[in-house]
Amino acid sequence: MRFACETPRPGPAAAFALQLQGELPLLVTDRLLLRAPKVEDFEAFARIACSARGQYLGGPMTREDAWSDFTQMTATWLLHGHGVWTIGRSGEIAGFVLLGFEPGDLDPELGFLLLPEAEGEGIAFEAATAARSHAFDSLGWTALVSYIDPANTRAQRLADRLGGVRDGMVEDAQVWRYGTAGLAT
Repeated sequence: MRFACETPRPGPAAAFALQLQGELPLLVTDRLLLRAPKVEDFEAFARIACSARGQYLGGPMTREDAWSDFTQMTATWLLHGHGVWTIGRSGEIAGFVLLGFEPGDLDPELGFLLLPEAEGEGIAFEAATAARSHAFDSLGWTALVSYIDPANTRAQRLADRLGGVRDGMVEDAQVWRYGTAGLAT
Protein backbone atom coordinates (compact mmCIF):
# COMPACT_ATOMS: atom_id res chain seq x y z
CA MET A 1 0.00 0.00 0.00
CA ARG A 2 1.35 3.38 -0.98
CA PHE A 3 0.86 6.38 1.26
CA ALA A 4 -0.23 9.82 0.05
CA CYS A 5 3.06 11.27 1.34
CA GLU A 6 4.92 9.32 -1.38
CA THR A 7 3.32 11.37 -4.15
CA PRO A 8 5.00 14.62 -5.20
CA ARG A 9 2.81 17.67 -4.62
CA PRO A 10 2.60 20.28 -7.37
CA GLY A 11 2.75 24.00 -6.78
CA PRO A 12 4.93 26.37 -4.78
CA ALA A 13 6.05 23.71 -2.28
CA ALA A 14 7.30 21.47 -5.12
CA ALA A 15 9.19 24.41 -6.61
CA PHE A 16 10.76 25.12 -3.22
CA ALA A 17 11.76 21.43 -2.82
CA LEU A 18 13.41 21.56 -6.25
CA GLN A 19 15.28 24.70 -5.23
CA LEU A 20 16.53 23.00 -2.05
CA GLN A 21 17.58 19.91 -4.01
CA GLY A 22 19.62 22.16 -6.28
CA GLU A 23 21.60 23.40 -3.28
CA LEU A 24 22.87 19.93 -2.33
CA PRO A 25 26.25 18.77 -3.60
CA LEU A 26 26.12 16.91 -6.89
CA LEU A 27 28.85 14.29 -7.19
CA VAL A 28 29.79 13.06 -10.65
CA THR A 29 31.97 10.03 -11.38
CA ASP A 30 32.88 8.30 -14.62
CA ARG A 31 29.57 6.40 -14.72
CA LEU A 32 27.43 7.80 -11.93
CA LEU A 33 25.56 10.86 -10.81
CA LEU A 34 25.04 11.19 -7.06
CA ARG A 35 22.21 13.67 -6.63
CA ALA A 36 19.75 14.95 -4.06
CA PRO A 37 16.99 12.51 -3.18
CA LYS A 38 13.49 13.14 -4.50
CA VAL A 39 10.12 11.87 -3.33
CA GLU A 40 9.97 9.67 -6.42
CA ASP A 41 13.18 7.90 -5.31
CA PHE A 42 11.42 6.41 -2.31
CA GLU A 43 10.06 3.52 -4.38
CA ALA A 44 13.63 2.31 -5.04
CA PHE A 45 14.53 2.75 -1.37
CA ALA A 46 11.44 0.77 -0.33
CA ARG A 47 12.45 -2.04 -2.71
CA ILE A 48 15.64 -2.36 -0.68
CA ALA A 49 14.38 -1.69 2.85
CA CYS A 50 11.16 -3.71 2.64
CA SER A 51 12.77 -6.78 1.07
CA ALA A 52 15.14 -9.39 2.47
CA ARG A 53 17.93 -6.89 1.66
CA GLY A 54 16.49 -4.75 4.44
CA GLN A 55 17.78 -7.21 7.04
CA TYR A 56 21.03 -5.24 7.07
CA LEU A 57 19.11 -2.06 7.90
CA GLY A 58 17.25 -3.53 10.85
CA GLY A 59 14.43 -4.90 8.70
CA PRO A 60 12.92 -5.98 6.50
CA MET A 61 10.95 -2.84 7.21
CA THR A 62 7.32 -2.01 6.75
CA ARG A 63 6.70 0.59 4.07
CA GLU A 64 5.86 3.10 6.81
CA ASP A 65 9.16 2.43 8.63
CA ALA A 66 11.06 2.65 5.32
CA TRP A 67 9.46 6.07 4.66
CA SER A 68 10.53 7.21 8.12
CA ASP A 69 14.11 6.01 7.53
CA PHE A 70 14.25 7.61 4.07
CA THR A 71 12.98 10.96 5.31
CA GLN A 72 15.37 10.93 8.28
CA MET A 73 18.36 10.31 6.00
CA THR A 74 17.14 13.11 3.74
CA ALA A 75 16.55 15.50 6.66
CA THR A 76 20.17 15.31 7.80
CA TRP A 77 21.03 17.61 4.89
CA LEU A 78 19.20 20.39 6.76
CA LEU A 79 20.46 19.40 10.19
CA HIS A 80 24.09 18.49 9.49
CA GLY A 81 24.92 19.49 5.91
CA HIS A 82 25.26 15.89 4.74
CA GLY A 83 22.90 13.01 4.08
CA VAL A 84 21.79 10.53 1.45
CA TRP A 85 22.40 10.77 -2.27
CA THR A 86 20.49 8.88 -4.92
CA ILE A 87 22.88 6.99 -7.19
CA GLY A 88 21.89 7.51 -10.80
CA ARG A 89 23.26 5.48 -13.69
CA SER A 90 22.09 5.91 -17.28
CA GLY A 91 18.94 7.65 -16.08
CA GLU A 92 18.02 4.80 -13.70
CA ILE A 93 18.37 4.59 -9.93
CA ALA A 94 21.07 2.14 -8.86
CA GLY A 95 20.76 2.72 -5.11
CA PHE A 96 21.82 5.15 -2.41
CA VAL A 97 24.98 6.25 -0.65
CA LEU A 98 25.06 8.36 2.46
CA LEU A 99 27.09 10.25 4.97
CA GLY A 100 24.98 9.82 8.07
CA PHE A 101 25.02 10.38 11.80
CA GLU A 102 22.46 8.56 13.93
CA PRO A 103 21.83 8.40 17.68
CA GLY A 104 24.56 6.27 19.22
CA ASP A 105 27.06 6.84 16.41
CA LEU A 106 30.43 8.05 17.67
CA ASP A 107 31.64 8.93 14.18
CA PRO A 108 29.87 9.83 10.94
CA GLU A 109 28.91 6.85 8.82
CA LEU A 110 29.48 5.97 5.19
CA GLY A 111 26.53 3.84 4.11
CA PHE A 112 25.69 2.19 0.80
CA LEU A 113 22.49 0.52 -0.41
CA LEU A 114 22.16 -0.95 -3.88
CA LEU A 115 19.29 -2.41 -5.82
CA PRO A 116 19.97 -6.06 -6.72
CA GLU A 117 20.25 -5.34 -10.45
CA ALA A 118 23.06 -2.83 -9.77
CA GLU A 119 25.30 -5.23 -7.87
CA GLY A 120 28.47 -6.73 -9.22
CA GLU A 121 29.39 -3.79 -11.47
CA GLY A 122 31.53 -1.71 -9.11
CA ILE A 123 28.76 0.86 -8.63
CA ALA A 124 28.83 0.73 -4.82
CA PHE A 125 32.61 1.17 -4.83
CA GLU A 126 32.44 4.11 -7.24
CA ALA A 127 29.63 5.84 -5.34
CA ALA A 128 31.13 5.18 -1.88
CA THR A 129 34.52 6.44 -3.08
CA ALA A 130 32.91 9.69 -4.25
CA ALA A 131 31.01 10.14 -0.98
CA ARG A 132 34.11 9.31 1.10
CA SER A 133 36.17 11.81 -0.90
CA HIS A 134 33.48 14.44 -0.36
CA ALA A 135 33.60 13.79 3.40
CA PHE A 136 37.38 14.16 3.57
CA ASP A 137 38.05 16.75 0.88
CA SER A 138 34.98 19.03 1.01
CA LEU A 139 33.75 18.60 4.58
CA GLY A 140 37.20 18.31 6.15
CA TRP A 141 36.45 15.15 8.10
CA THR A 142 39.35 13.05 9.32
CA ALA A 143 37.42 9.89 10.16
CA LEU A 144 34.48 7.98 8.77
CA VAL A 145 33.07 4.55 9.59
CA SER A 146 30.72 1.96 8.14
CA TYR A 147 28.60 -0.10 10.52
CA ILE A 148 28.20 -3.51 8.89
CA ASP A 149 26.15 -6.52 9.92
CA PRO A 150 28.53 -9.48 10.48
CA ALA A 151 26.48 -11.55 8.01
CA ASN A 152 26.83 -8.95 5.23
CA THR A 153 29.99 -10.26 3.59
CA ARG A 154 29.47 -8.21 0.41
CA ALA A 155 29.52 -4.97 2.42
CA GLN A 156 32.58 -6.18 4.34
CA ARG A 157 34.45 -6.83 1.08
CA LEU A 158 33.44 -3.38 -0.17
CA ALA A 159 34.62 -1.71 3.05
CA ASP A 160 37.94 -3.55 2.75
CA ARG A 161 38.27 -2.49 -0.91
CA LEU A 162 37.56 1.12 0.14
CA GLY A 163 40.51 0.95 2.54
CA GLY A 164 38.45 0.37 5.67
CA VAL A 165 40.02 -1.33 8.66
CA ARG A 166 38.00 -3.41 11.14
CA ASP A 167 37.79 -1.54 14.42
CA GLY A 168 35.73 -3.69 16.78
CA MET A 169 31.99 -4.01 17.22
CA VAL A 170 29.20 -1.66 18.24
CA GLU A 171 26.03 -3.40 19.35
CA ASP A 172 25.55 -6.04 16.63
CA ALA A 173 27.60 -4.34 13.91
CA GLN A 174 31.20 -4.45 12.81
CA VAL A 175 32.88 -1.05 12.68
CA TRP A 176 34.96 -0.42 9.57
CA ARG A 177 37.06 2.75 9.91
CA TYR A 178 38.33 4.89 7.04
CA GLY A 179 41.04 7.50 7.47
CA THR A 180 42.52 10.00 5.08
CA ALA A 181 45.86 8.17 4.80
CA GLY A 182 46.25 5.45 2.19
CA LEU A 183 42.85 5.81 0.58
CA ALA A 184 41.91 3.22 -2.01
CA THR A 185 40.88 4.58 -5.40
